[in-house]
Amino acid sequence: MAYCILKSYKLRLSPFEIFRAFKDRKNCFFLDSSLNADYSLGRYSFLGIEPFHTLEVNKSGPFDKLRGLLDRYRLSLPQGNPPFLGGAVGYLSYDLGFILEEKLKPQPKPDTQIPGCLFAFYNSAVIIDHLKNALYIFSCGFPETRYAAARLLAERNFKKIFRLLDEAAGIKDRDKLKDGPRHNSIGSNFTKEDYLAAVKRAKEYIKAGDIYQVNLSQQFRAKSDLCAFGIYQRLRRLSPSYFGAYFDAGDFQILSSSPERFLKVEGDTVITRPMKGTRPCPPNTAMKKKFRGQLLQSAKDKAELTMIVDLERNDLGRVCSYDSVRVLRLRELEEYSTVFQTTATVCGRLHKNRDSIDLLRACFPGGSITGCPKIRAMEIIEELEPGRRGIYTGCLGYFSFSGPMEFNILIRSILKRNNELCFGAGGGIVADSVAEEEYNETLVKAAAMAKAIGARDTLSFGCKDGPALAGRVSP
Repeated sequence: MAYCILKSYKLRLSPFEIFRAFKDRKNCFFLDSSLNADYSLGRYSFLGIEPFHTLEVNKSGPFDKLRGLLDRYRLSLPQGNPPFLGGAVGYLSYDLGFILEEKLKPQPKPDTQIPGCLFAFYNSAVIIDHLKNALYIFSCGFPETRYAAARLLAERNFKKIFRLLDEAAGIKDRDKLKDGPRHNSIGSNFTKEDYLAAVKRAKEYIKAGDIYQVNLSQQFRAKSDLCAFGIYQRLRRLSPSYFGAYFDAGDFQILSSSPERFLKVEGDTVITRPMKGTRPCPPNTAMKKKFRGQLLQSAKDKAELTMIVDLERNDLGRVCSYDSVRVLRLRELEEYSTVFQTTATVCGRLHKNRDSIDLLRACFPGGSITGCPKIRAMEIIEELEPGRRGIYTGCLGYFSFSGPMEFNILIRSILKRNNELCFGAGGGIVADSVAEEEYNETLVKAAAMAKAIGARDTLSFGCKDGPALAGRVSP
């Protein structure tokens, strides 16, 4: 058994103040439940630095390699501990789906030039329990196999983390964000006219019986000299979420304020929370009530979510005991800082011969961001969208050495590579979709990200790869 240290303390700093001390360290990560109003969703946040191993996969499936590493670095610990006690933190890009499904034939398209999959393995971590207002420092001796060497490494890393926490208390007041607002123009890989035409074509496929629903998205690009830390600080303030993340992969950073849980595993229990149906959430009370009512009463949005629930039940049924898959909550309204969303909760129990790797393989990419049937919907996405999605609608999260797993869906997320920024926004197209409304929904979803990178109020979303005035979007 590996040598481990786990100590708890009273939480005296905010998670973001702690992150300030970690942000310049190699391959730092921050799995950030900044919206912890519901502790069943956002109870914990996690931070770590300086992984001892990195797995990068480009042209093959990562799952066998992941399983081999996680089998090598496995901890058997008593129940009741925090869910993440060191482990692999990383992402799968949406485009990895073309490797996993042989029927899918990718077309030559512009892409983001990042790995399809990257996981970093961390032997120490800070765990923040928002419910108990507690902080834990965890450290173990991986990858060392000899007891004396493992103990020495675990103690050294524990002291390093402790010193960083001590430093965080000193920098919280003087390390103010100095980056002022920027006025960046944003270009899309769709013109408005082309997006409306793509919605029309998607509806033709639905009418022909190819699909019931497809998620159609556009990718926005901009350049900025703002640092990744500054953009993330703005993003989490504008759009706090249960499943936010900052992941520094070295050559690029992923900045996420995702509200959607893709998969969670504790023991043999599996939960997924598909999200479908969006309306703006303005500060005006009367307008807020209007949009909330519109979403709840929308037959179109209800049908859209119900279809995806059926798809997710089918995906879970591939690796879970058949009689264990059930819908816990069919449709709940959730209020975020910029949007209302409706969400369902589906659960299952892993079959005794299956594990969390099998689960991720069976469900990726998430049905809420493809459509159904999934494979045909992905083929149509490949036909209609002009560029690779990259991280957008992939997933980011962790495999804990102690067993639990959790991933978000990478929506409301920004990829930063040097001074280039990229983010996506989309929506589910069904038979009675109105193209103009679907286009506007993408702008509503993109608004917080646009503001976080310093875009001007009148967003340049109407011109392919360049600035144009396309109407005012509320942040």
